[in-house]
Amino acid sequence: MVLISALVFASCDKKQAELKFDNILDISYTPDSLDRFTPGSFTDLGSWMGFSIPQEDKWVNGFVGPFSFYEYGWKAISIAEVSFKDNPNEVFIPDSINYYPGGAFISASSETGNIEQELIFATSSIALLNIRSNSDHDIVLKGNFGGSDSVEYSENQQLVRFVSSENEDYLLIFPEDTHISAGTGNYEALLASNGGADLFVAIVQLFKDEENIDERVLIDEARSVLENPEGFIQENRNRWNGYLSEVLRNDLNYNYNRVAVKSIVTLLSNWRSAKGDLFHDGVIPSYAAGYFVGYWAWDSWKIAVALSRFEPELAKNTVRSMFDYQLEDGMVIDCIYPDASENNYRDSKPPLAAWAVNEIFEQTGDVEFLKELYPKLKKYFDWWYEKRDHDNNGICEFGSVDGTLEAAAWESGMDNAIRFDNSEMVQNREDAWSINQESVDLNFYLAYEEILLKKFAQTVGEPFEGKSKSVDIADYFYDKDDKFFYDKRIDDKSFIKVKGSEVYTPLWTGFATAEQFEGILPTLKDENMFSTFIPFPTASADEEKFSTRGYWRGPIWLDQTYFAINGLRKYGENELADRYTEQVFERLEGLQNGAPIHENYDPHTGKRLKASHFSWSAAHLLLLYEEYK
Repeated sequence: MVLISALVFASCDKKQAELKFDNILDISYTPDSLDRFTPGSFTDLGSWMGFSIPQEDKWVNGFVGPFSFYEYGWKAISIAEVSFKDNPNEVFIPDSINYYPGGAFISASSETGNIEQELIFATSSIALLNIRSNSDHDIVLKGNFGGSDSVEYSENQQLVRFVSSENEDYLLIFPEDTHISAGTGNYEALLASNGGADLFVAIVQLFKDEENIDERVLIDEARSVLENPEGFIQENRNRWNGYLSEVLRNDLNYNYNRVAVKSIVTLLSNWRSAKGDLFHDGVIPSYAAGYFVGYWAWDSWKIAVALSRFEPELAKNTVRSMFDYQLEDGMVIDCIYPDASENNYRDSKPPLAAWAVNEIFEQTGDVEFLKELYPKLKKYFDWWYEKRDHDNNGICEFGSVDGTLEAAAWESGMDNAIRFDNSEMVQNREDAWSINQESVDLNFYLAYEEILLKKFAQTVGEPFEGKSKSVDIADYFYDKDDKFFYDKRIDDKSFIKVKGSEVYTPLWTGFATAEQFEGILPTLKDENMFSTFIPFPTASADEEKFSTRGYWRGPIWLDQTYFAINGLRKYGENELADRYTEQVFERLEGLQNGAPIHENYDPHTGKRLKASHFSWSAAHLLLLYEEYK
């Protein structure tokens, strides 16, 4: 079979033995009904459709799906269930399954013989199904559509159309010698065995509501895939081996390399191509939750940093996608969707965009990209001081457009953090409100962004005029008595004494003094505070309102854990940083096995919490892997 072995990787210096990353994630799932969500799915190249491997105890002899990430639902139990012509109703028993980087494989046997099936993506709209049998019996494909009667076919075009909804059709394009028939709600396609030769079928997702999609062109493209399937298979193999060769290290063990591969797979499973009012490709937070169908700002900044290591063009477009909706005053809005009427304009997100652009620039040296983004970044930077500095002292606050504390907390990214429990809103302008506290993380992010903007300005030959600061932020936010960084109230500049993960930001940005770092270090190393089973929770474990499942009130978010560990490295604590990285890699539930990477984790047990297949968690695992000594 053309694809029969899993993708392999040989290290850059070719000295390391080949590594196979079989069953990188467990995506086995057979839905009982089409309205169930997908707990795991194989997709690639920014496709809006995905497929699962059938459960062994609920086996269907074909890949499960497709699942539409646009309409968020299954379109079929299996659009192409495979059997032998002479024994169409016999039972198949699974022999092996595999979800590896870039493809999915299933093998099952009946009394008649064995059938192997493998699936890759040729384009964002076209999946290529490869079928092979050890029997001389002809093979039959039919659909398991969950009771739908919306099936059409054209034998002279070797095409079956499944009318899924007003927005989507799914097409099956067959080889020229295929015999097709159809009854109510189903089809049957007979593929000659040709002595056990590889058989190929193209599965096409067609968006009928997209003006720029020409159905005839898409069908012709699918036919070109079928004319040269081996070429697309090799291209897929080369692309994925390229991803892994850019990232994997030959000095680390297999399990740590597996974490890195799982991170790459997670990020690229959440890749979505430009569609509707999303004008560039980007990466959603998680395909396993229906509300994550668009792009979020600070998710995008973090994701782009990781993507810059192995898929820099996608990293660039991930950044561009958010700036497509930059407002005239410079604001970058919270999140954007394929339907722009659903966009959230109530708040922004923490300013990490220049960090993302800098990492892309460092990886690619693309000065033109820097020239394109610099004026947008500068405008966004200035917006914070114009709309989020209530008393004009050069120290900013999180806030909102609509004056609600809910949206202002969203703007911080730490929606229900303990430090905001007693906060109130103050008005700055007609369209600008602030929380009545100046936040540590925001102002250290902005200070870091300013340094990067000055670098960009010099590189592209543009002038830079920063905002005047009335205070040194390291001293301003540091409580010498408690040896900790706290938010401050606007009115009396008193500290809001909640020990939270915002303390990691002065270390990650490198603005804390050496003396301040030494003052904070014992607190970070205290097992009753921040050195939990999984290190660096979102609130100190001894806080009265700490909760292991309290979203931003205690659980581990891996971006914050990364900021803390990277911060330790900046102050020379590499051995300690490595030890904490090992705790993350070895204690997160299921990380080195088939479990998905999750949105957050219990700091005391490593138990997985909230959404699975979470992009920014994968991004920061990849950065921890890269920096581990």
